[in-house]
Amino acid sequence: MHDLFAYLEYLEYQKHYSKYTIDNYERDIEEFLVYLDKENVNYLNLEYSDIRFFLTYLKEEKKEKSTSISRKISALRSYYKYLCSINKVSTNLFNLISFPKKEQKLPRYFEYNELEELFSISNLNTSIGQRDRLILELMYATGIRVGELVKIRLKDINISERTILIHGKGSKERIVNYGEYASDILKIYLHDGYDKLNKFKTDYLILNNQGRCITERGIRYILTNIIKKTSLHKNISPHMLRHSFATHLLNEGCDILSVKELLGHESISSTQIYTHITNDRLKDIYLHTFPRGNKHN
Repeated sequence: MHDLFAYLEYLEYQKHYSKYTIDNYERDIEEFLVYLDKENVNYLNLEYSDIRFFLTYLKEEKKEKSTSISRKISALRSYYKYLCSINKVSTNLFNLISFPKKEQKLPRYFEYNELEELFSISNLNTSIGQRDRLILELMYATGIRVGELVKIRLKDINISERTILIHGKGSKERIVNYGEYASDILKIYLHDGYDKLNKFKTDYLILNNQGRCITERGIRYILTNIIKKTSLHKNISPHMLRHSFATHLLNEGCDILSVKELLGHESISSTQIYTHITNDRLKDIYLHTFPRGNKHN
């Protein structure tokens, strides 16, 4: 049927694709061929408009995501390339089709009042409470990744300068600063809770309940337990504190290049996602404060 069987054999025996990939190609191509049959279009005599109508059908009627549509375009582009190679069609019209833009999920972050509630949960009279509060304060104050937090050793911290040497991705290092709130809880923890937890005399800063270096999973578990004690109906992840750090800096006027360096991003494109959030905030401020921005003002 439609040379599809021969094409699938070609993928298996000449291209050595996995069964999983071949099954996906078969399913995506068959969907297109069934669509063409319903529209009384010969698969060997396609016009550009036939493909555009199919993509519109996927997006508007089937409500498929951009990633799914991109996968189908890729499968059909490969299929028609094969048909060209065996002289069944003269032109691969799928080469003229661009992939849809990826749907970019905006990062979730905490409003400042929500962070205040998070910070108030930990009991600073206990070593565990001091550690948990330090985790929150440091992650928000510096924007570091959870994988970077668990690697911090005492020798990386300059108490007087309020800086920490961070060992980031790809063995890259950077210096981050922290403010007075994080400094206060760090001093409390180091002079009290840290000594009580540090049964094995390690030099890692953040320790688990057994006194060993904590894992990334352990950090996530702690944050999940903290959020359960608040009135916030959110799923928390360590990255939300990093997102909050970046978003709040931009909202307060910090330039994006500085935020890029503070986050340890290699490319500015990784940082630009936060501008979508701050642009929305600026638009809201404009509409509510500019005298002729909104008739209901």
